[in-house]
Amino acid sequence: MKILLIGSGGRESAIAWKLAQNKNVKNIYVAPGNGGIDLINKCCSINLKNNNEYLDFAKENKIDLTIVGPEQPLVEGVVDLFRKNKLIIFGPNKKGAILEGSKIYAKNFMKKYTIATAEYKTFTDKYAAKAYLKKVNFPIVIKANGLAAGKGVVICHKLIEANKCVDEMMVEKKFKDAGNSIVIEEFLKGVEASIVCVTDGKTIVPLISSQDHKAIYDGNKGPNTGGMGAICPNQHLTKEIMDDFVKNIMLPTLKGTQKEKMDFHGFIFFGVMITSKGCKCLEYNVRLGDPETQSILPLMHFDFLKMIQFTLKNQLNKFKFKWKKQIAINVVLASKGYPGNYQKGDEIKIINNPLLFYSGVKSINNKLITNGGRVLSVVALGKTIKETYKKVYHNVRQVNFDGMYYRKDIGLI
Repeated sequence: MKILLIGSGGRESAIAWKLAQNKNVKNIYVAPGNGGIDLINKCCSINLKNNNEYLDFAKENKIDLTIVGPEQPLVEGVVDLFRKNKLIIFGPNKKGAILEGSKIYAKNFMKKYTIATAEYKTFTDKYAAKAYLKKVNFPIVIKANGLAAGKGVVICHKLIEANKCVDEMMVEKKFKDAGNSIVIEEFLKGVEASIVCVTDGKTIVPLISSQDHKAIYDGNKGPNTGGMGAICPNQHLTKEIMDDFVKNIMLPTLKGTQKEKMDFHGFIFFGVMITSKGCKCLEYNVRLGDPETQSILPLMHFDFLKMIQFTLKNQLNKFKFKWKKQIAINVVLASKGYPGNYQKGDEIKIINNPLLFYSGVKSINNKLITNGGRVLSVVALGKTIKETYKKVYHNVRQVNFDGMYYRKDIGLI
Protein backbone atom coordinates (compact mmCIF):
# COMPACT_ATOMS: atom_id res chain seq x y z
CA MET A 1 0.00 0.00 0.00
CA LYS A 2 1.28 3.46 -0.95
CA ILE A 3 0.27 6.45 1.17
CA LEU A 4 0.63 10.18 0.54
CA LEU A 5 0.80 12.18 3.77
CA ILE A 6 0.44 15.93 3.39
CA GLY A 7 2.38 18.09 5.85
CA SER A 8 5.82 18.77 7.28
CA GLY A 9 5.65 19.03 11.07
CA GLY A 10 5.80 17.00 14.26
CA ARG A 11 2.21 15.86 13.75
CA GLU A 12 3.09 14.37 10.35
CA SER A 13 6.25 12.84 11.78
CA ALA A 14 4.13 11.03 14.40
CA ILE A 15 1.52 9.97 11.83
CA ALA A 16 4.22 8.58 9.52
CA TRP A 17 5.84 6.71 12.44
CA LYS A 18 2.50 5.12 13.35
CA LEU A 19 1.55 4.25 9.75
CA ALA A 20 4.94 2.61 9.17
CA GLN A 21 4.08 0.03 11.84
CA ASN A 22 1.40 -1.46 9.57
CA LYS A 23 2.85 -4.41 7.63
CA ASN A 24 0.63 -3.63 4.63
CA VAL A 25 2.16 -0.18 4.16
CA LYS A 26 4.95 -0.24 1.59
CA ASN A 27 5.76 3.45 1.04
CA ILE A 28 4.83 6.69 2.81
CA TYR A 29 5.44 9.82 0.76
CA VAL A 30 5.37 12.94 2.93
CA ALA A 31 4.76 16.27 1.18
CA PRO A 32 6.78 18.34 1.75
CA GLY A 33 8.05 16.45 4.82
CA ASN A 34 11.34 17.33 6.50
CA GLY A 35 14.84 15.96 7.00
CA GLY A 36 13.87 14.09 10.16
CA ILE A 37 10.84 12.37 8.66
CA ASP A 38 13.16 10.77 6.09
CA LEU A 39 14.74 8.81 8.95
CA ILE A 40 11.46 6.97 9.64
CA ASN A 41 11.13 3.50 8.11
CA LYS A 42 9.30 3.45 4.73
CA CYS A 43 9.21 7.29 4.56
CA CYS A 44 10.38 9.69 1.88
CA SER A 45 9.91 13.48 1.76
CA ILE A 46 8.82 14.90 -1.58
CA ASN A 47 8.88 18.56 -2.56
CA LEU A 48 5.24 19.29 -3.33
CA LYS A 49 3.67 22.63 -2.42
CA ASN A 50 -0.01 22.85 -3.34
CA ASN A 51 -3.19 20.86 -3.91
CA ASN A 52 -2.71 20.46 -7.66
CA GLU A 53 0.79 19.09 -7.15
CA TYR A 54 -0.52 16.63 -4.54
CA LEU A 55 -3.18 15.49 -7.01
CA ASP A 56 -0.73 15.02 -9.90
CA PHE A 57 1.65 13.02 -7.69
CA ALA A 58 -1.15 10.82 -6.38
CA LYS A 59 -2.31 10.05 -9.92
CA GLU A 60 1.14 9.43 -11.37
CA ASN A 61 2.26 7.20 -8.48
CA LYS A 62 -1.01 5.30 -8.02
CA ILE A 63 -1.36 6.36 -4.38
CA ASP A 64 -3.84 4.18 -2.49
CA LEU A 65 -4.66 6.67 0.28
CA THR A 66 -3.94 10.32 1.00
CA ILE A 67 -4.02 11.65 4.58
CA VAL A 68 -4.06 15.40 5.22
CA GLY A 69 -2.13 16.66 8.25
CA PRO A 70 -2.42 20.49 8.33
CA GLU A 71 -5.44 22.74 7.98
CA GLN A 72 -4.46 24.89 4.97
CA PRO A 73 -4.94 22.24 2.23
CA LEU A 74 -8.28 21.24 3.79
CA VAL A 75 -9.54 24.83 3.85
CA GLU A 76 -8.39 25.21 0.24
CA GLY A 77 -10.44 22.17 -0.80
CA VAL A 78 -7.93 19.36 -1.33
CA VAL A 79 -10.52 16.74 -0.33
CA ASP A 80 -13.02 18.05 -2.89
CA LEU A 81 -10.30 18.01 -5.58
CA PHE A 82 -9.24 14.43 -4.85
CA ARG A 83 -12.78 13.09 -4.64
CA LYS A 84 -13.66 14.80 -7.92
CA ASN A 85 -10.80 12.77 -9.41
CA LYS A 86 -12.01 9.56 -7.68
CA LEU A 87 -9.01 9.33 -5.35
CA ILE A 88 -9.27 8.15 -1.73
CA ILE A 89 -8.45 10.87 0.81
CA PHE A 90 -9.03 11.26 4.55
CA GLY A 91 -10.33 14.58 5.83
CA PRO A 92 -13.35 16.91 5.67
CA ASN A 93 -14.34 18.66 2.47
CA LYS A 94 -14.05 22.42 2.05
CA LYS A 95 -17.53 22.99 3.45
CA GLY A 96 -16.56 21.14 6.64
CA ALA A 97 -13.09 22.68 6.89
CA ILE A 98 -14.61 26.16 7.31
CA LEU A 99 -15.18 25.20 10.97
CA GLU A 100 -11.48 25.92 11.37
CA GLY A 101 -11.00 28.27 8.44
CA SER A 102 -13.31 30.93 9.90
CA LYS A 103 -13.68 31.56 13.62
CA ILE A 104 -16.71 33.74 12.91
CA TYR A 105 -18.40 30.89 11.05
CA ALA A 106 -17.48 28.50 13.87
CA LYS A 107 -18.93 30.77 16.57
CA ASN A 108 -22.14 31.30 14.59
CA PHE A 109 -22.34 27.52 14.02
CA MET A 110 -22.01 26.94 17.79
CA LYS A 111 -24.76 29.46 18.47
CA LYS A 112 -27.06 27.96 15.80
CA TYR A 113 -26.74 24.43 17.16
CA THR A 114 -26.79 25.36 20.88
CA ILE A 115 -23.21 24.30 21.52
CA ALA A 116 -21.83 25.51 24.86
CA THR A 117 -19.35 28.33 24.20
CA ALA A 118 -18.27 31.79 25.37
CA GLU A 119 -20.26 34.94 24.62
CA TYR A 120 -18.89 36.86 21.63
CA LYS A 121 -19.21 39.65 19.08
CA THR A 122 -17.73 39.83 15.58
CA PHE A 123 -16.28 42.88 13.82
CA THR A 124 -15.08 43.95 10.38
CA ASP A 125 -14.43 47.56 11.42
CA LYS A 126 -11.72 48.57 13.89
CA TYR A 127 -13.66 51.59 15.19
CA ALA A 128 -16.70 49.49 16.04
CA ALA A 129 -14.43 46.94 17.72
CA LYS A 130 -12.74 49.61 19.83
CA ALA A 131 -16.07 51.16 20.80
CA TYR A 132 -17.26 47.75 21.99
CA LEU A 133 -14.05 47.22 23.99
CA LYS A 134 -14.89 50.29 26.10
CA LYS A 135 -17.97 48.46 27.41
CA VAL A 136 -16.54 45.01 28.25
CA ASN A 137 -15.07 43.50 31.37
CA PHE A 138 -11.41 42.52 31.23
CA PRO A 139 -9.62 40.25 30.57
CA ILE A 140 -11.04 39.69 27.09
CA VAL A 141 -10.05 37.42 24.21
CA ILE A 142 -9.46 38.73 20.66
CA LYS A 143 -9.25 36.25 17.78
CA ALA A 144 -8.27 36.73 14.15
CA ASN A 145 -11.03 35.22 12.01
CA GLY A 146 -8.82 33.26 9.61
CA LEU A 147 -5.92 30.82 9.86
CA ALA A 148 -2.96 32.15 11.86
CA ALA A 149 -0.85 29.06 12.62
CA GLY A 150 -2.27 28.79 16.13
CA LYS A 151 -1.10 32.28 17.09
CA GLY A 152 -4.17 34.36 16.24
CA VAL A 153 -5.69 34.29 19.73
CA VAL A 154 -4.69 37.01 22.20
CA ILE A 155 -5.78 37.46 25.82
CA CYS A 156 -5.89 41.16 26.69
CA HIS A 157 -5.96 42.32 30.32
CA LYS A 158 -6.38 46.07 29.77
CA LEU A 159 -8.10 48.36 27.27
CA ILE A 160 -4.79 49.73 25.99
CA GLU A 161 -3.61 46.17 25.20
CA ALA A 162 -6.88 45.34 23.46
CA ASN A 163 -6.81 48.46 21.27
CA LYS A 164 -3.23 47.67 20.28
CA CYS A 165 -4.23 44.11 19.43
CA VAL A 166 -7.08 45.31 17.21
CA ASP A 167 -4.66 47.59 15.34
CA GLU A 168 -2.09 44.81 14.93
CA MET A 169 -4.69 42.43 13.49
CA MET A 170 -6.89 44.76 11.44
CA VAL A 171 -4.55 47.59 10.41
CA GLU A 172 -0.96 46.32 10.58
CA LYS A 173 -2.01 42.90 9.22
CA LYS A 174 0.08 40.92 11.70
CA PHE A 175 -1.75 37.78 10.56
CA LYS A 176 -2.26 39.02 6.98
CA ASP A 177 -5.84 38.64 5.74
CA ALA A 178 -6.74 36.41 8.71
CA GLY A 179 -7.22 39.61 10.75
CA ASN A 180 -9.51 41.43 8.32
CA SER A 181 -12.34 40.45 10.65
CA ILE A 182 -12.11 39.50 14.31
CA VAL A 183 -13.98 37.89 17.17
CA ILE A 184 -14.04 39.54 20.59
CA GLU A 185 -14.92 36.88 23.10
CA GLU A 186 -15.68 36.53 26.78
CA PHE A 187 -12.66 35.31 28.77
CA LEU A 188 -13.33 31.94 30.34
CA LYS A 189 -11.53 30.94 33.50
CA GLY A 190 -10.64 27.28 33.91
CA VAL A 191 -8.45 24.51 32.55
CA GLU A 192 -8.06 23.86 28.83
CA ALA A 193 -8.48 20.44 27.28
CA SER A 194 -7.87 19.15 23.77
CA ILE A 195 -10.33 16.48 22.69
CA VAL A 196 -9.76 15.05 19.23
CA CYS A 197 -12.62 13.03 17.76
CA VAL A 198 -12.84 10.94 14.60
CA THR A 199 -16.06 10.86 12.59
CA ASP A 200 -17.46 9.30 9.46
CA GLY A 201 -20.38 11.74 9.43
CA LYS A 202 -22.71 9.29 11.19
CA THR A 203 -20.66 8.15 14.19
CA ILE A 204 -18.29 10.29 16.24
CA VAL A 205 -15.78 8.86 18.70
CA PRO A 206 -13.47 10.82 21.03
CA LEU A 207 -9.85 9.74 21.10
CA ILE A 208 -7.93 9.88 24.36
CA SER A 209 -7.87 13.45 25.74
CA SER A 210 -4.81 15.68 26.05
CA GLN A 211 -3.70 19.02 27.46
CA ASP A 212 -1.72 21.43 25.30
CA HIS A 213 0.65 24.05 26.74
CA LYS A 214 0.44 26.99 24.33
CA ALA A 215 2.28 29.79 26.13
CA ILE A 216 6.01 30.10 25.51
CA TYR A 217 7.12 30.34 29.14
CA ASP A 218 6.73 28.16 32.23
CA GLY A 219 3.58 28.78 34.24
CA ASN A 220 1.63 29.52 31.03
CA LYS A 221 3.24 32.94 30.76
CA GLY A 222 4.07 34.93 27.66
CA PRO A 223 2.65 34.91 24.12
CA ASN A 224 0.89 31.95 22.57
CA THR A 225 2.78 29.57 20.31
CA GLY A 226 1.76 26.66 18.12
CA GLY A 227 2.17 24.56 21.28
CA MET A 228 5.14 23.84 23.56
CA GLY A 229 4.13 20.35 24.67
CA ALA A 230 1.25 18.13 25.71
CA ILE A 231 0.27 15.52 28.28
CA CYS A 232 -2.10 12.69 27.48
CA PRO A 233 -4.59 11.83 28.88
CA ASN A 234 -5.73 15.16 30.33
CA GLN A 235 -5.70 14.71 34.10
CA HIS A 236 -8.49 17.28 34.61
CA LEU A 237 -11.09 15.44 32.50
CA THR A 238 -13.28 13.46 34.89
CA LYS A 239 -16.10 11.19 33.68
CA GLU A 240 -18.62 13.86 34.70
CA ILE A 241 -16.86 16.51 32.63
CA MET A 242 -16.50 14.15 29.67
CA ASP A 243 -20.23 13.36 29.81
CA ASP A 244 -20.92 17.11 29.79
CA PHE A 245 -18.66 17.52 26.74
CA VAL A 246 -20.38 14.70 24.86
CA LYS A 247 -23.89 15.98 25.58
CA ASN A 248 -23.41 19.73 25.14
CA ILE A 249 -20.56 20.01 22.61
CA MET A 250 -19.66 16.83 20.72
CA LEU A 251 -23.09 15.46 19.77
CA PRO A 252 -24.61 18.86 18.88
CA THR A 253 -21.57 19.47 16.65
CA LEU A 254 -22.12 16.20 14.81
CA LYS A 255 -25.78 17.12 14.36
CA GLY A 256 -24.72 20.49 12.96
CA THR A 257 -22.35 18.95 10.42
CA GLN A 258 -25.15 16.67 9.28
CA LYS A 259 -27.69 19.51 9.02
CA GLU A 260 -25.19 21.64 7.07
CA LYS A 261 -24.52 18.65 4.77
CA MET A 262 -20.77 18.65 5.40
CA ASP A 263 -18.89 15.67 3.96
CA PHE A 264 -16.92 14.88 7.08
CA HIS A 265 -14.68 11.80 7.11
CA GLY A 266 -11.85 12.86 9.36
CA PHE A 267 -10.89 14.44 12.65
CA ILE A 268 -12.68 17.17 14.60
CA PHE A 269 -10.48 18.71 17.26
CA PHE A 270 -12.37 20.43 20.09
CA GLY A 271 -10.47 23.00 22.10
CA VAL A 272 -12.51 23.25 25.30
CA MET A 273 -12.35 25.10 28.60
CA ILE A 274 -13.38 23.26 31.74
CA THR A 275 -15.10 25.97 33.79
CA SER A 276 -17.07 26.02 37.03
CA LYS A 277 -20.21 26.10 34.83
CA GLY A 278 -19.23 23.11 32.70
CA CYS A 279 -17.37 22.55 29.43
CA LYS A 280 -17.29 25.38 26.89
CA CYS A 281 -16.09 25.02 23.30
CA LEU A 282 -13.30 27.47 22.51
CA GLU A 283 -12.60 26.45 18.91
CA TYR A 284 -12.70 23.75 16.29
CA ASN A 285 -9.82 22.34 14.31
CA VAL A 286 -10.54 19.93 11.48
CA ARG A 287 -7.40 17.82 11.84
CA LEU A 288 -5.15 16.33 14.47
CA GLY A 289 -3.45 18.86 16.75
CA ASP A 290 0.24 19.58 17.04
CA PRO A 291 1.71 18.88 19.65
CA GLU A 292 -1.22 16.73 20.88
CA THR A 293 -0.74 14.10 18.16
CA GLN A 294 2.79 13.35 19.35
CA SER A 295 1.33 12.30 22.73
CA ILE A 296 -1.86 10.62 21.49
CA LEU A 297 -0.48 8.27 18.82
CA PRO A 298 2.10 6.51 21.05
CA LEU A 299 -0.77 5.52 23.39
CA MET A 300 -2.81 3.87 20.62
CA HIS A 301 -3.07 0.11 21.16
CA PHE A 302 -4.80 -0.30 17.82
CA ASP A 303 -4.04 0.06 14.13
CA PHE A 304 -4.23 3.74 13.15
CA LEU A 305 -4.51 2.94 9.44
CA LYS A 306 -7.32 0.45 10.03
CA MET A 307 -9.24 3.11 11.99
CA ILE A 308 -8.96 5.45 8.99
CA GLN A 309 -10.13 2.70 6.61
CA PHE A 310 -13.17 1.92 8.78
CA THR A 311 -13.99 5.65 8.86
CA LEU A 312 -13.79 5.99 5.08
CA LYS A 313 -16.11 2.99 4.68
CA ASN A 314 -18.69 4.54 7.06
CA GLN A 315 -18.08 1.69 9.53
CA LEU A 316 -16.58 3.61 12.44
CA ASN A 317 -19.27 2.20 14.74
CA LYS A 318 -17.69 -1.25 14.23
CA PHE A 319 -14.10 -0.27 15.03
CA LYS A 320 -12.61 -1.31 18.38
CA PHE A 321 -10.55 1.36 20.14
CA LYS A 322 -8.02 0.24 22.75
CA TRP A 323 -5.57 2.46 24.63
CA LYS A 324 -2.42 1.76 26.58
CA LYS A 325 -2.92 2.34 30.30
CA GLN A 326 -0.06 4.83 30.41
CA ILE A 327 0.65 8.55 30.36
CA ALA A 328 2.48 10.26 27.50
CA ILE A 329 4.27 13.60 27.76
CA ASN A 330 5.65 15.47 24.77
CA VAL A 331 8.10 18.38 25.20
CA VAL A 332 8.70 20.67 22.22
CA LEU A 333 12.25 21.90 21.67
CA ALA A 334 12.24 25.32 20.02
CA SER A 335 14.76 27.64 18.41
CA LYS A 336 16.01 30.73 20.22
CA GLY A 337 13.63 33.64 19.62
CA TYR A 338 10.49 31.58 18.91
CA PRO A 339 7.60 32.53 18.58
CA GLY A 340 9.14 35.74 17.23
CA ASN A 341 12.12 35.89 14.91
CA TYR A 342 14.18 32.77 15.52
CA GLN A 343 17.56 31.49 14.45
CA LYS A 344 18.09 28.65 11.97
CA GLY A 345 20.95 26.55 10.70
CA ASP A 346 22.26 24.98 13.93
CA GLU A 347 23.33 21.34 13.98
CA ILE A 348 21.15 19.02 16.08
CA LYS A 349 23.05 16.45 18.12
CA ILE A 350 21.20 13.41 19.48
CA ILE A 351 22.42 10.52 21.63
CA ASN A 352 20.80 7.27 22.89
CA ASN A 353 17.86 7.36 20.42
CA PRO A 354 14.99 8.82 22.49
CA LEU A 355 11.52 8.82 20.91
CA LEU A 356 11.51 11.95 18.72
CA PHE A 357 9.16 13.52 16.22
CA TYR A 358 10.72 16.07 13.89
CA SER A 359 9.25 19.45 12.88
CA GLY A 360 11.52 22.31 11.81
CA VAL A 361 14.56 20.40 10.58
CA LYS A 362 16.38 19.79 7.32
CA SER A 363 19.19 17.45 6.38
CA ILE A 364 22.50 18.72 4.99
CA ASN A 365 25.37 16.29 4.33
CA ASN A 366 23.68 13.68 6.57
CA LYS A 367 23.45 16.16 9.43
CA LEU A 368 20.16 17.42 10.91
CA ILE A 369 19.96 21.22 10.99
CA THR A 370 17.39 23.47 12.68
CA ASN A 371 15.01 24.99 10.14
CA GLY A 372 11.99 26.22 12.08
CA GLY A 373 10.63 27.68 15.31
CA ARG A 374 9.47 24.37 16.77
CA VAL A 375 12.33 22.02 15.93
CA LEU A 376 11.27 18.65 17.35
CA SER A 377 9.22 16.90 20.01
CA VAL A 378 10.64 14.58 22.67
CA VAL A 379 8.20 11.97 23.99
CA ALA A 380 8.13 9.52 26.89
CA LEU A 381 5.56 7.10 28.32
CA GLY A 382 5.14 6.07 31.94
CA LYS A 383 2.69 4.75 34.53
CA THR A 384 2.46 7.98 36.57
CA ILE A 385 2.91 11.68 35.85
CA LYS A 386 5.98 11.78 38.08
CA GLU A 387 7.62 8.85 36.31
CA THR A 388 6.74 10.16 32.84
CA TYR A 389 7.89 13.69 33.64
CA LYS A 390 11.25 12.34 34.84
CA LYS A 391 11.64 10.16 31.73
CA VAL A 392 10.76 12.85 29.20
CA TYR A 393 13.15 15.44 30.63
CA HIS A 394 15.87 12.79 30.76
CA ASN A 395 15.20 12.29 27.05
CA VAL A 396 15.29 16.05 26.45
CA ARG A 397 18.86 16.05 27.74
CA GLN A 398 19.80 13.60 24.98
CA VAL A 399 19.24 16.38 22.42
CA ASN A 400 21.25 19.54 21.93
CA PHE A 401 21.48 22.44 19.49
CA ASP A 402 22.58 26.05 19.85
CA GLY A 403 19.87 28.23 21.42
CA MET A 404 17.63 25.25 22.27
CA TYR A 405 14.66 26.37 24.37
CA TYR A 406 11.90 24.35 26.05
CA ARG A 407 9.42 24.65 28.87
CA LYS A 408 10.28 22.77 32.04
CA ASP A 409 6.75 22.27 33.38
CA ILE A 410 4.98 20.24 30.72
CA GLY A 411 2.59 17.86 32.46
CA LEU A 412 2.71 19.65 35.80
CA ILE A 413 0.04 22.33 35.20
